[in-house]
Amino acid sequence: MKYIPGGVCAPKGFKAAGMHCGVRKNRSKKDIALIFCDTKCSAAAVYTTNKVYGAPITVTRENISDGTARAVICNSGNANTANADGVEKARAMCELTAKALGIEPGDVIVASTGVIGQSLDLEPIAYGISELPKLLSEKGGNDAAQAIMTTDTKVKEISFETEIGGKPVRFGAIAKGSGMIHPNMATMLSFITTDAAVTAPMIQKALKAVVDDTYNMITVDGDTSTNDMVSVMASGLAENPLIDGEGEDFEAFKAALREIGEYMAPMIAGDGEGATKLLICDVNGAKDKAAAKTIARSVIASALVKAAMFGADANCGRVLCAMGYSGAEFDPDTVGVWFESEAGRIQVCENGCGLAFDEELAKNVLLKDKITIEIELRQGEASARAWGCDLTYDYVKINGDYRT
Repeated sequence: MKYIPGGVCAPKGFKAAGMHCGVRKNRSKKDIALIFCDTKCSAAAVYTTNKVYGAPITVTRENISDGTARAVICNSGNANTANADGVEKARAMCELTAKALGIEPGDVIVASTGVIGQSLDLEPIAYGISELPKLLSEKGGNDAAQAIMTTDTKVKEISFETEIGGKPVRFGAIAKGSGMIHPNMATMLSFITTDAAVTAPMIQKALKAVVDDTYNMITVDGDTSTNDMVSVMASGLAENPLIDGEGEDFEAFKAALREIGEYMAPMIAGDGEGATKLLICDVNGAKDKAAAKTIARSVIASALVKAAMFGADANCGRVLCAMGYSGAEFDPDTVGVWFESEAGRIQVCENGCGLAFDEELAKNVLLKDKITIEIELRQGEASARAWGCDLTYDYVKINGDYRT
């Protein structure tokens, strides 16, 4: 895969824009984003599993039930969730966008992120939507990426070109996510564009498989958000043979989506609210994939493990404890645990028992900003990876006054 600039605008047919419209008080923060395609796209999405979900999810589900879309409109600063008029306002956002672009309201993917339970003021949204079409550009991907951020500290975007069916095909993506992140579906928004020719059902099939192994393997704080969404729009302008079933081209398409997921997952996890370290948990030798994933997610979600990593404390007991209550089937008596970073690798557990180790080396390993917790179960061939971050004082500070 050849990495190229452009973000969501890298694939043929796409333009984007982002600006400050007034949803957020801080005028230096962009708060509304638009992605638009010159042609109707095949479209699919996956959503949060939280039973309390945002009004934009209700409306987006309706709009792309026919497998097509042309635009994404997304605001930050207000989640438009738990509001009596939320669906009405989400639909209004689609109608305003459609009118501004000369398309149908049903061709709009709508998303919101920010504070839950506060009524969304449509006045600044309407102003933003009226201005965004004037700003649409093939260089607007980064502005859109900035506009969907909330407590994020880093812009998250990627774009690359690969080959499918003998044709060069481009992919681009942006994402946001920093807090209220936990698997199913990890709290975040991610918008993916491609010029691949592919049907909506095949996008859905590939996206579900990729999300299960990437976006759904992130956790920051154990809270599953109300507004999570990953959507894909495919313009078909690459003119590759239409992907309408499984086969080599479908696998290549899925591999490209996986590349995006595997890039975004650590980006989101490492940018967790207050985080100072990216944590990776690799589980190997499990009886099956489900057990490996369950253990990896349990360890990476443990508040005690996260706190130990923040304090550079090589405490294998916390790792074993999190494995034990995960619910996965494994034999503790065969487990080995290592901590690894650019400073080195140190084993802290063998056959389920703690080992004596060089405390100074362990501290140096855990002081780095990227740490891998490696777990060997020695009970099978399955493996899984999960991503997370440390738990710091700043996480409490950020969320203690998030709304006020």
